[in-house]
Amino acid sequence: MLAFSSADDAGAVVVSTDSFVVTPIEFAGGDIGKLSVCGTVNDVLMMGAHPKYLTCGFILEEGLETVQLDKIASSMAKTASAAGVQVVAGDTKVISGSGGLFINTTGIGVSRKLIDGHEPPSAAHAMPGDAVIVSGNLGDHHACILSARMGIGNGIKSDCAVLSEIVDALYASGVGIHTMRDVTRGGLATVLNEISAASGVRIELSDELIPVDPEVRAFCGVMGLDPLYMGNEGKMIAIVPAEDAARALEAMRSFEIGKNAGIIGSVTDDLTSDNRQNGFVTIRTKIGGTRRIDMLFGEGLPRIC
Repeated sequence: MLAFSSADDAGAVVVSTDSFVVTPIEFAGGDIGKLSVCGTVNDVLMMGAHPKYLTCGFILEEGLETVQLDKIASSMAKTASAAGVQVVAGDTKVISGSGGLFINTTGIGVSRKLIDGHEPPSAAHAMPGDAVIVSGNLGDHHACILSARMGIGNGIKSDCAVLSEIVDALYASGVGIHTMRDVTRGGLATVLNEISAASGVRIELSDELIPVDPEVRAFCGVMGLDPLYMGNEGKMIAIVPAEDAARALEAMRSFEIGKNAGIIGSVTDDLTSDNRQNGFVTIRTKIGGTRRIDMLFGEGLPRIC
């Protein structure tokens, strides 16, 4: 994903582009069409902008069934309509292959600062004393995709969703949003480490407060996975002042996609200049210990989005 915010008019125009290569292209809870809209719209939302327009590029492999292509295009159109964005341009190319499909989407939005005066959130704006809130259960999308590839039957569905209603509710509630990020590839641990390094702060989580669906947790136990490092496609974190945390949580939980939202930790203090660039995220374990959480290194699960 590449994102850009213009320097003119206080960042009036926000642009984000992303490519989607997930396999399989249809999965429980969504498909590559829905995912390509959700992923890019959410990126624009996280930069503090109102998403307005999308462009899309389709790369089709020979052998792709037209019925499947129609289904995915319809899913994309339905998701864009629900998100309140227009698909204004597109392109299609065909290459040799075995029936695959890849999609690129570019999202264009207008800064909330220009429209309603809200300062844009930033990974560098987390402050000591802030609360860390996640909008729901972790690991659903990652577990869904892996289950589909391995032919494992279960009830796990992708969390693929547009986050606009949650973000709009946060702003409408008057919450001071310092940082927002959607929790995608690399999972919560990677996202929080990036924020910790950018803001020069420590972030401490509580293991008991991390929301994970019981079926996903059981799947992780069998597969040796850690939900903290698993990708999601419909979850976000918001870092807000402690006095706004209850209001932010109420706003998230007022929607179906945010019903499992929870306050999972806090920003504790500034880092020294010596380790400011490295970041520092820890978690309090259920047995009372504390361990450091590093970023995800390596490939993780490829072609998850």
